[in-house]
Amino acid sequence: MRPFLALIERELKALFYSPVAYVVLGAFFLLTGLNFYSVVSAFSRGPAGVTLVEAYFNTIVFWFALLPVFPLLTMRLYAEEFRLGTWELLQTAPVRDWQIVLAKFLGVFCFYLLLWIPTTLYFAVFQWVTREDAAQALGAYGGSFLLILLMGAFFLSLGALCSALTSSQIVAWVTSFAVIVAVFFTGFLGYVVPNISQNLRDIVAYFSTAEHMYEFTRGLIDTRPLVYYLSLTVLLQFLTFLVLQSRRWRR
Repeated sequence: MRPFLALIERELKALFYSPVAYVVLGAFFLLTGLNFYSVVSAFSRGPAGVTLVEAYFNTIVFWFALLPVFPLLTMRLYAEEFRLGTWELLQTAPVRDWQIVLAKFLGVFCFYLLLWIPTTLYFAVFQWVTREDAAQALGAYGGSFLLILLMGAFFLSLGALCSALTSSQIVAWVTSFAVIVAVFFTGFLGYVVPNISQNLRDIVAYFSTAEHMYEFTRGLIDTRPLVYYLSLTVLLQFLTFLVLQSRRWRR
């Protein structure tokens, strides 16, 4: 257990020693802060048909700030180890490959959680100042952040897999960002493709990250997206493990 915890600590230190982490923190805090300010400003000009939570999590600025975070955080996970030759040294540690995969994922996931601390404070300050609820029900708060966590776990796992496939951080970033954007915009096919059948539209909506966020911010908790993100996270972690095992076999 102690070597496993040491691996998680190693990943967190590697993140905080990297300038990329502070660029991600600064840019994300800036964009989400501007997003919150713009939403509150719009609410101050008159009544709106949605809650603050719905408006905040469903803007273009929010997704523009969020989607690049995953490849930026994961591009160095394995690619940097392969490039510097520290992967072979890491394999001499008294841990198994699956523990390395899990430790790297948990390290970057903990950093991802750190990004959301200011957002929780935004809503707390809003309610304290205005004496108004930012959402219609407690489920809208919990559902929104639950989806943020599971969706983040899925995209981080996807980025980790892309990093494990190459020794170049640039290639890892481009590949993971392209796949993440493709997954995100798949959900809009039902709106841009003419004459699409209703059954196909429903299938596309099932994979739509934006649609999931819209429903969860309204307090409509559906277990299907939760199972979708959780199962894909486990699958991608397993595929990453297989990729690392194949590197060992080739040697």
